Amino acid sequence: MPPSLSRRNVLLAGATASAALALSAAPAQAGHGPRRPFGRYGSPSARLTPRTLYVHPRGAGDFTTVQAAVTAATGTGRTLVIAPGTYRETVSVDADRTDMTWLGASQDSRDVVIVYDNAAGTPKPDGSGTYGTSGSATTTVRPDGFTARWITFANDWLRTDLPGTSGTQAVALKVQGDRSAFTHCRFLGHQDTLYADSLSLDAFARQYFAHCYVEGDVDFVFGRATAVFEHCHFRTLVRPDLTGAPYGFVFAPSTAGANPRGYLVTRGRISSEAPDGYYKLARPWVPSSDPTARPMLTVRETHLGAGIDAVAPYADMRDAYPWQDQRFAEYRNTGPGAVVTVPANRPRLTRAQAASHTPKAYLGDWRPYARHR
Repeated sequence: MPPSLSRRNVLLAGATASAALALSAAPAQAGHGPRRPFGRYGSPSARLTPRTLYVHPRGAGDFTTVQAAVTAATGTGRTLVIAPGTYRETVSVDADRTDMTWLGASQDSRDVVIVYDNAAGTPKPDGSGTYGTSGSATTTVRPDGFTARWITFANDWLRTDLPGTSGTQAVALKVQGDRSAFTHCRFLGHQDTLYADSLSLDAFARQYFAHCYVEGDVDFVFGRATAVFEHCHFRTLVRPDLTGAPYGFVFAPSTAGANPRGYLVTRGRISSEAPDGYYKLARPWVPSSDPTARPMLTVRETHLGAGIDAVAPYADMRDAYPWQDQRFAEYRNTGPGAVVTVPANRPRLTRAQAASHTPKAYLGDWRPYARHR
């Protein structure tokens, strides 16, 4: 079976196994307490806080779907504790749900999976057209102050679902709010997996991803947010539909020209299941909605595996906006994909310049890295 076809089953394996344990109705053994599907985070009868809601796929919580809990969680500072399981649904969080927190109850991101299979080219049920890139998102998060821990966000749409379609973007998570933090989360998809964006062109949303895993093929981390990725693992996938390189691009930032900070990748790694050199590190996205965008990406102290094309790691998305005119830079990266063979193709920071490319410099007075280790 081709790798892309098997992935739909593989990505859910962790959630299925854990859910079977958490949802078992068998009585507890003598000498042991009852099973606790919400771990150390209480239960509907013993809430963590009065503003905590519990999600359980078989009815042991307040709600059986994440969207139902989000809809009920009005106001600010609400917490959702999500029991192990696979939640096949789309979830949309309105901007007024500020300072919301989602917790995977088992503290293992493989156990809680929020997944759906819309793509940009998927027809809407009402016949009004297709979803488009933003509409394809399994989960869309708009409020400021959003936090998620130990959760998998996935889009398991495959190109074989709509053969020949040009709308192959299929977003797992679109996040737009300022002060949005994700720790120990997974983001699974193929094209446009993680959309780190903002609510408007003049909103410089700050986002922080720590100890996360992201996989995909084409532009699978993209958008205009000021986003810091610390200790994250990015993995590039095989493309059975292609016979040669390049298979795709890891990053496609679309930073607004007025924004002094784009994407920062620090102390992470990029691995690949594709042949050596079949992936580009990045290409700039200058969308038609913002022709003045000047994409920015700094990758520093990160291991670049052999899947990255070391000779020409960057490419253009459009001839009118060459990558050399954008804000791309590297600093002290390691691995076969970081070997400098053509210096002109590897823009590098000096030590003095690197001092201004840190989580602190990018995130300002918001310091999630101090508590989300």
